[in-house]
Amino acid sequence: MPKIEHIQIADGIHWVAIPEADLKILCGCPADSVKHLMKKGLIVKKKIGDVQFETGPNAILLSDILIQRGSFGNLAEFPVLQMLYLQGMILPNHPNNTGVRPLLMGAKNQITAQLQYIRRGNYGLISEEEIIATGIAPETAHQMMRLKLKFAFGAIHPTEDLLDSLVVDKHPTPVRNDVMIRRCGMNIYEFSYKDEAVTVDLNLPPESAYTLPYLLEYHHIDRNYFGIAHSGNGDGWDSSRPSMASILIDQGRFYLIDAGPHIGLILEALGISVNELEGIFHTHAHDDHFAGLTTLANSEKRLKYYATPLVRASVQKKLAALAGVDEGEFHHLFDVHDLVSDQWNDIGSIEVKPIISPHPVETNIFFFRTSRNGKTGSYAHLADIISMRALEDMITEDENDMGISREYFNEISEKYLEAVNLKKIDIGGELIHGNAEDFRNDPSDKITFAHTAKPLTEQQKQIGYRAEFGATDIIISSDDDFTKQFAEKYLKTYFPEAGKEQLDALLANPITTFEPGTVLVEPYLVTEYVYLVIGGSVEMIHTGINNILSAGALIGELSGLMDQNSKETYQAKGYAQALCIPTEQYIDFIKECGLLERTLELQYLRTLLQKSYLFGEALSYPLQTKLAAVMSQSRFEERYRFPKENQDELYMVSFGIVELSVDEKKIATLLEGDVFREEAVLTGEPSIFQARAETEVEIYRFPTEILTDIPIIRWKLFEIYQRRLQTLFDLSQD
Repeated sequence: MPKIEHIQIADGIHWVAIPEADLKILCGCPADSVKHLMKKGLIVKKKIGDVQFETGPNAILLSDILIQRGSFGNLAEFPVLQMLYLQGMILPNHPNNTGVRPLLMGAKNQITAQLQYIRRGNYGLISEEEIIATGIAPETAHQMMRLKLKFAFGAIHPTEDLLDSLVVDKHPTPVRNDVMIRRCGMNIYEFSYKDEAVTVDLNLPPESAYTLPYLLEYHHIDRNYFGIAHSGNGDGWDSSRPSMASILIDQGRFYLIDAGPHIGLILEALGISVNELEGIFHTHAHDDHFAGLTTLANSEKRLKYYATPLVRASVQKKLAALAGVDEGEFHHLFDVHDLVSDQWNDIGSIEVKPIISPHPVETNIFFFRTSRNGKTGSYAHLADIISMRALEDMITEDENDMGISREYFNEISEKYLEAVNLKKIDIGGELIHGNAEDFRNDPSDKITFAHTAKPLTEQQKQIGYRAEFGATDIIISSDDDFTKQFAEKYLKTYFPEAGKEQLDALLANPITTFEPGTVLVEPYLVTEYVYLVIGGSVEMIHTGINNILSAGALIGELSGLMDQNSKETYQAKGYAQALCIPTEQYIDFIKECGLLERTLELQYLRTLLQKSYLFGEALSYPLQTKLAAVMSQSRFEERYRFPKENQDELYMVSFGIVELSVDEKKIATLLEGDVFREEAVLTGEPSIFQARAETEVEIYRFPTEILTDIPIIRWKLFEIYQRRLQTLFDLSQD
């Protein structure tokens, strides 16, 4: 029987167990890795005497690369919490509390980042000074710290007090009980024990991404006047459904309430692309509400970010610690709109009132309201609240003691029970979540329960219900055709030269909803229609390249204009909506507007952009046109050495080979579609890499000023830069 057990759980996630050495290692810990282990039966319930607990890993091997395919590869917060509390490794008098602590292994920079990020995940802001810096009055900050310390059992501890860590390099390093580990290459590690060895590869295969641990059905969410689409009702331990979240619908616009793990795949299942989102209302920084923030950065625009400064500060510090970036990077990724707590904030056609809710980290609950034709509609989102019994147990008369006052308890109890049309409530129970019985006399019209993996009891069903994934509650309905309005908006933006009659003629065409998997454009055929994507996402499949095109993309334009067979396949990812314009009508329209020559020229350049990793996804027609209009072409002879100090342009290879090196050590070989001088966009500093033309090369140059605040560009460049830095570090160890 083998001494080492090795199971690939999913792409980028492995399990290595050495029973004789009492070592069980989770290798790679992207979002929901705990749920993957549950699905594989590697985390199960167990009982010793009267103590019930879970099994699971006692060590984690981190990915060398923090971000792969736009998602975090290292999110150790929930795996660590599972070890400490659900396995009982930190609980007093627990059979699993043997003095052995959870172990983090991997590259030094990733261990350092994870320790700081886990600390922020446990505590949020860690001092009265940090709380006061968000605009909170000193006396209020003192009361908040009293409550925080009560949740923290009296002290804010460094993560090093809870976990062990082990830096791994190319030399065999002892782990525990005669198990050895060594690093064999980028994200490739070998474990050995006695006469056996196994190798794990944490790199995602080409064209793959981190996967869901559960299946989602496809749904189509209609744009209505005011309502809620239920995008998640589980918690961080629920292996069958997404974590608690909602999508607020306001006059056809979509807003997220929280961004948990796999938010991109969740949106895809609901027929919504990231580019369609107007913004996010954020409750707090725990991973089951936070892990999807990087997905939201995969957008061409900075999404509006709504939270109180208190919550935003907690989120910013956690993201900065995790990614190893300055806190100011948050403002490059999101359009920040700070909300005032405990009052109605006007954000256009709706109002929102955030309320600070008791939790180990800074947390808002949200109340929303709007009106139409004299009718008012309201919704409350109560994520990560606390039961009244647990909160009451914290009451103390001593102003300097940990806990809360009776007055604060009464205030929170009253706010939780404010009447609305629809209220979504966390009933996760235990010490830091809500209890359904507290809402038995809630005067709201309708109550839905979330943030629990358990089935509802008969008593809970008397109070509320659990909404299914993709279900929609329309609070105020409307006969307005918001989809047509968005189509009109896109066309006016794309073709400002066109007159109203010309645009109306295009808009008279049908908007079709395509089912998941439908092929809109087939290869080797001239397309009969030009499609303007209004909702959802469409996959462009080309030899060696698969890119996702979202709302705002024009599909089939070049094939129609040139009367050529399409070289690509375009297929709906989830439900997708598109304005279907007959090709002949579109050609006539372009000619009438005098745009044929310019359109053909720009379309050629847009096609080049779509086939690159950096520019190929989620960029709308206007932005691609804008980039195509400013990109310039240059040719360089073989052996040309590009100067490092040029700080205002990003370069993309369109023909030939470029080599990146540092002190004559090769870092990367760049081919068509690859970019360099990413530092110009990220930091404005000279490049640390020497770029040299290995052949005659053709380069497209992009001014950095147009790229700086495009989130998806920044995030992909950050991923590219981090991978190159890791390669440089590896070479320096040789």
